Amino acid sequence: MNKSIVAIILIVIGLVAFAYQGITYTTREKAVDLGPLQITAEKTHTVPLPPILGGVCLIGGILLLVLGNKRIS
Repeated sequence: MNKSIVAIILIVIGLVAFAYQGITYTTREKAVDLGPLQITAEKTHTVPLPPILGGVCLIGGILLLVLGNKRIS
């Protein structure tokens, strides 16, 4: 894979991590189970993304983009 593509992917991941600061998902769990009567409840869970992760990806992508294009003679 080309270094420029990897750098751009890292930059996008860094920006998304800063923008959303967490991934949210929903699960269904049984709340009541009385024979034929079943009640489910939806619970929302959040996986936090630390800002340092976004910063590392963003800076790493920028450095890879800038330094990856230089040729060593």
